[in-house]
Amino acid sequence: MPEQPPAQLAPSAHVTAAEISRIAGVTRATVSNWRRRHDDFPAPSAGTEASPLYDLSAVQAWLRGRGHTSAASPTEELRTALRLLGPGSGVAARLFPLVAAASRRTPEELAELAAAPDDQLIARAEKTAGELPAAVPEAEPVRYGPDDAGAVRALLGCVREAGAQAAVDVLAERELDEGAASGVYRTPEGLALLMARLLPAGASRVLDPACGSGTLLAAAARQGAQELFGQDSLPVQGRRTMVRLLLTAPEAGTAIRVGDSLRADAFPDVTVDAVLCNPPFADRDWGHDELAYDPRWAYGLPPRFESELAWVQHALAHLEPGGHAVMLLPPALAFRASGRRIRAELIRSGALRAVVSLPARAAYPLHIALQIWVFQRPEPGGTDRTTVLFVDGEGEQRGGATGTPSATDTATAGTGTRGGSRPRRSGSSSSAASSVPASPPSAASLDWAGLTDRVLAQWAAFTTAPDTYTDEPGVARAVPLVDLLDDVVDVTPARHVRATAADIDPAALARRVHDLHEQLAEQVAALAAASASGGWQPSGEAAREWRTATVSDLARGGALTVLRAATPGTRGSKGGGTAPTVDRPVLTAQDISAGNPPSSGPVDIHADATQPVAAGDVLVRAVAGGGDAPAMTRVADDQDAGALLGPHIHLLRPDPARLDPWFLAGFLGAEDNIASASTGSTLVHVTPGRLRVPLLPLEEQRRYGEAFRRVYELRAAVGRTAGLAADTAATLTTGLTAGVLLPPDTTDTPETPETPDSQSV
Repeated sequence: MPEQPPAQLAPSAHVTAAEISRIAGVTRATVSNWRRRHDDFPAPSAGTEASPLYDLSAVQAWLRGRGHTSAASPTEELRTALRLLGPGSGVAARLFPLVAAASRRTPEELAELAAAPDDQLIARAEKTAGELPAAVPEAEPVRYGPDDAGAVRALLGCVREAGAQAAVDVLAERELDEGAASGVYRTPEGLALLMARLLPAGASRVLDPACGSGTLLAAAARQGAQELFGQDSLPVQGRRTMVRLLLTAPEAGTAIRVGDSLRADAFPDVTVDAVLCNPPFADRDWGHDELAYDPRWAYGLPPRFESELAWVQHALAHLEPGGHAVMLLPPALAFRASGRRIRAELIRSGALRAVVSLPARAAYPLHIALQIWVFQRPEPGGTDRTTVLFVDGEGEQRGGATGTPSATDTATAGTGTRGGSRPRRSGSSSSAASSVPASPPSAASLDWAGLTDRVLAQWAAFTTAPDTYTDEPGVARAVPLVDLLDDVVDVTPARHVRATAADIDPAALARRVHDLHEQLAEQVAALAAASASGGWQPSGEAAREWRTATVSDLARGGALTVLRAATPGTRGSKGGGTAPTVDRPVLTAQDISAGNPPSSGPVDIHADATQPVAAGDVLVRAVAGGGDAPAMTRVADDQDAGALLGPHIHLLRPDPARLDPWFLAGFLGAEDNIASASTGSTLVHVTPGRLRVPLLPLEEQRRYGEAFRRVYELRAAVGRTAGLAADTAATLTTGLTAGVLLPPDTTDTPETPETPDSQSV
């Protein structure tokens, strides 16, 4: 590539007071004191009075003048250095190769390199980056300018102190913030691992033709793949993938190319054991006209608006006979009329082996429930395939009596922690007693381990003995090909796995109804206790008035500390992402809404591992929305202590000698308070510093706090009761309509001996 012009310092690089505190390694209160006590402290140059922004260069100059050496974390140092160069510098993209090269150096070598003068640092960094294998998709050597020295030095420090993957994460954040890969989505780590484990053991050569940042290829490498091929249309994604694989699979043979896989296949003569792919969705400019006579379309020319079927056939064309492709596809592909003919050919030839539906919000884009399709390239003279496996992974999230109740279901319905608000999941069964969630789960809160086990168990049983595979009604079913080849060729899993009357045991369902009624009665009693009047009294002839302070004011005064979890990269790459998987409890916004305990790992999430939750912390959801007004705040208890702080949550840590936690949570979560401190319409983003709190003595705070705690318990009891009532109603409806339950006898007349006159006609 041509030499990059020197980057200019951007006057628009701004930081908040919280970011200044992280850069300087001090508290927010200290920054506030600097502003008040030092006339030469930089004045705000942007933002608002409530949320001022400061010029980063001016702040750093002031800190240096005062002798404040940075105590920020290595990743924060790198973020700051990149922000100093401003948007449009492109330095983040050029630093990717240096990360991989630096990862091969010892900490001592990196420290020595970072200590070099700027001119020597730049020259040696270019030489170091040039040592990468030729597989890195760079047309020309990377060039760095004099103004890049600070970013290069910060990168070396980040690799030395926090690791190469942490540096890649920061660079990826910067690239996405600048819009270099806008419109693409990351693949959650849990989903990537599930897709990779659907491949047969021994799949050594794996291709991802839309590789993004390499999450799927990295998952394949963890499953034993030795040769990895990837292609992406965005150069930055190609660089990210190559660096990621150099870090996670250094011994694997890797070839990454940049270009449009459909129009300009970089591997036209390569066939592989397996393809993993999360292709672009709904791409109308995929090359329909120019590729009309392409030999890859063995199952039919993909319609203009069915780009996914072009990617499917591209994947099949790269497979060895008998090779497998696992692809993440939109649900409309399963039933759209325009793709019916190609779906029929895929089924008739035996190329389509399985379709797995995922729970809603399991992966981006969140507004649709995606599906995993498993293909196998037919072998000449191979065994005829007579069935397709369907697994409904989202049935558990929908709730309702879709399957046959099991003993485990009955035993665990309504149990759990925090007052039973989270039922246990019962293996692979889709239970009629599963609790109705307050809102759809997110990729962060989804139980990927449980979902993976359920899907893999069905897939292993099906592939081991497809002719003797036993269906599990409501969860999985093997459907004969002839039953699929009708007028619509609909391969939506929920349509085929739905339990029928023949699948339901009448006696088991009757026992289930009895158990649900008992649980509902107990919960109604608990709700009645929680809703007892308890001596609520009017405040007087008029509402009370009191002085208030904002959370920002309280933080400046040291009464509380405001912390914010890392926000996940919602615009991360399709087919790839850099979110780590943590195997410890993570408290999510969904947990706060539903009153659940922290989500158990492994959880695919950008968790703030530096800020575990402590008992007494006040948790505030950062995003509000939805029609049922779920809880916005909660006080962490001993069960929450130690959990990581998930995304989209503000954490306020009050000084217990000055603020009662429940008093704080109650007033912060008030509807008017949230509305006045939020921006947006359908989904509103809460700015915690603008929330207001009454200034009351601690003893009076505690009275209010106890009342707010009772209100919280009432809300939780309502949710549990509503969930059990919905489960009971759904189970009764299923039993009656399926003919496995009889209506109860409602006759109140006493029994009398029958006589000829009293016998009914």
